Amino acid sequence: LDECIETPAPREKAEAALRRTTAWARRARRHFQEYARRNGKPPQQWQFGIVQGATFADLRCESARQLLDLDFPGYAVGGLAVGEPHEITCAMTAEVTALLPKDRPRYLMGVGRPEQIADYVALGMDMMDCVLPTRAARHACLYTSEGRVLIKNSRYAQDQRPVDSNCSCSVCRRYSRAYLRHLFAAGEITAAILATHHNVHFYLDIMRRIREAIEFGNLAKFSSEMHARYAVDQLENP
Repeated sequence: LDECIETPAPREKAEAALRRTTAWARRARRHFQEYARRNGKPPQQWQFGIVQGATFADLRCESARQLLDLDFPGYAVGGLAVGEPHEITCAMTAEVTALLPKDRPRYLMGVGRPEQIADYVALGMDMMDCVLPTRAARHACLYTSEGRVLIKNSRYAQDQRPVDSNCSCSVCRRYSRAYLRHLFAAGEITAAILATHHNVHFYLDIMRRIREAIEFGNLAKFSSEMHARYAVDQLENP
């Protein structure tokens, strides 16, 4: 439980949201602990405290310290990626991860674009979630290893290539860009289903490649390549 506020937000509002978030966290933690005492075992789920504080570094750090006192099994960072620049998201994340324990899972909520994910991992985040792959799919935007494919564009009307020749998902193995464009043009719900399947697979594959890059010490290289690829995409598909 947390109060997620908009960006930009005045400091007074951020302070109030921090206090409310900590109060809710304290009550929620007490409830879980009382459950464990009554039943002789913890609930069959993990409870995360959520760090708030908007874009104020000192409030972010204070929120993290208050949650650490409650000894959660894991910690989340919320209230980012709500309108602030990516650089600010990274700066606030870095402030918080410097305080959160390395032996507990750390979860950055509501992020992000494909080229940003490795940045958050490099800052110490273990997991993320985002509506972007499914929301973009419903609007005919597919993410690929070469950038976005805006499948409704006329250039794909006769394109018999898969969405992404480097992708192993069932959509790329079976269907062409032209066919997916036809489904969207016809208003078929199957179009959104297939695009969603591809985008979710693509995001999961990014995480696989990040784990591989960490293992081989190439995370920074992987991140820079992703940023360069999607920078070109933004120029071609503004």
